[in-house]
Amino acid sequence: MTMLPSQSSEGSAPDASGVEFGRSADDMAVARVGDLVFAMVPAGDGQYLLASAWRASRPLAELKRDDFYSHHGSVEGEAAFRNRMIEQAGHSRELRLLSRQTVRVTCSTPWGPSQGATVYADGIVCHTTAGHGGFRLSDARNAKVHSMLRIDGGWYEEDAAWAIVALTFPDLFTTYERKCADKTIRDSWPDAWETIFSRSLAPAESYERDAQAFAREHAGDWIVTAALRSDRHPGMTEVIATIGGVRGEHAQERRFLVPSDEYAVGGFGFVIDETRHAAYEGLSSFVAWRERTA
Repeated sequence: MTMLPSQSSEGSAPDASGVEFGRSADDMAVARVGDLVFAMVPAGDGQYLLASAWRASRPLAELKRDDFYSHHGSVEGEAAFRNRMIEQAGHSRELRLLSRQTVRVTCSTPWGPSQGATVYADGIVCHTTAGHGGFRLSDARNAKVHSMLRIDGGWYEEDAAWAIVALTFPDLFTTYERKCADKTIRDSWPDAWETIFSRSLAPAESYERDAQAFAREHAGDWIVTAALRSDRHPGMTEVIATIGGVRGEHAQERRFLVPSDEYAVGGFGFVIDETRHAAYEGLSSFVAWRERTA
C-alpha cells in the first residue's frame, strides 16, 4: 500500500483545501501538503508522473525535478493533479483523527523481521520490514474477513491484500484509502467483490474482469509476446506472437512486421490483424531468433 504519503516566482499560501499550489523553477506544477511536496513530472508523449519529496522546505518556485525522488504512478494533467492534491489534503486531515500508533515490535513476518509497526486497532497491526510489509490480524479479527478473501494465518501483504483489511474494517481507514482499497479488490478479486456487493462489475470497473474478457475474445488470435524496432525494415516493428498470447516452451510462434507508429501494447496485449500485418520470415532483429535459425 503506497500512500501519497501561470508561472510565478512568488510564493503562495495554502488555499481553503489546505494545499499550497505553485510552479517549480523548471515550470512543473507543484503542490505542498503538510510535510510532503508533489510535482507533476513530464514523462514524454503528453504523459505525466506524480512524484514527491518529504520535507523539501524551500519555496515551491525554487524546487526542480531533481528534488523529487518518490514516484506514485501517472497523472493525466493539471486538473487531475489539483484534484489529487485536494484528495491528499483530505487524507492527511483524516489521518490525524485516527488513533494509529507507531510502535516497536520484535517479531518475524512472512517478509522478514519487523523493523517497525503501526497499530491501527487492537488485533490489527501493520508491519514494515527491510523489503516489504503488511498487516497481521489476530484470530478474532481475521474471523471477520469475508470467507472469499480470508487468508489463513492473518497476514495480508502491502501490495494488494492490505485492501482486504481496509474493506473489512473501513472505520480504521481514510476516505482515500477506502477508495484505493475498493479499486484493488475489484481489480484483484472481482468474484469476491461481486458477491459482497451483490452486483456484477461493468466493463472498465475491474482489470481482472477486463483481462478475462480480452482473453475470451482473442483466444484464437495472434497476440504479441515480444517486440523490437526492426533494424532491417525502417519504420517497422518486428514482433513475435502466439495464439492467445500463450507463453511457454511449446507455444507456436510466428513473426510479423507492424508499422512502428501503429504498435501500441494497450492494457492486455497487441492483437495482430492478419489482413494488415504481414507475416515475416526474413532475417530477424531478435538475437535469440537468429541463434535459433543459425
